[in-house]
Amino acid sequence: MRNVSIICLPALAIASACSSLDREAPSEYVAEAILSNAEGSGIGSAQLIQTGSRLSINLTISALEQGERAFHLHQTGSCIAPDFTSAGGHLNPFNRSHGKLSEDGKHLGDLPNVVVPESGSVTVEIVLEGDADELLPILFDEDGTAVMLHAGPDDYVSDPAGAAGPRIACGVLQRRS
Repeated sequence: MRNVSIICLPALAIASACSSLDREAPSEYVAEAILSNAEGSGIGSAQLIQTGSRLSINLTISALEQGERAFHLHQTGSCIAPDFTSAGGHLNPFNRSHGKLSEDGKHLGDLPNVVVPESGSVTVEIVLEGDADELLPILFDEDGTAVMLHAGPDDYVSDPAGAAGPRIACGVLQRRS
């Protein structure tokens, strides 16, 4: 019996140490974009959160018509209404084709569609692909990055923008000071 106890104690210590390694790193609020529609009314926000080497966007929107909407990161941090074309195309620093269903991967700015329920309000978390240390300098380069909602869903294939329709809301990511 005595030998069993001696063997079990180190095993318990190792199991305890391993479980503490699996705990998630603390989250840090890095940036935020306030999304406005073409009339200049605020409809929500997108918060950029870093957890260890992972970046995610917590999107909260309201006052939208029910339906599926494309959500993207755009290459320029500029949101001049009413069409928001000042934001340029999708953020694509790795020169890939558009859409998660395309053979050549997807743009960094290609994010999952957001489904707005009948209430007109939704909150979702979207994890960005890639390491935070690589992505942060891209997101906060000289001309910044915009977050964009489109009138329709992204088809995840059509290059360069997913046939998502007009841009209906835009916000510029601003670093937290």
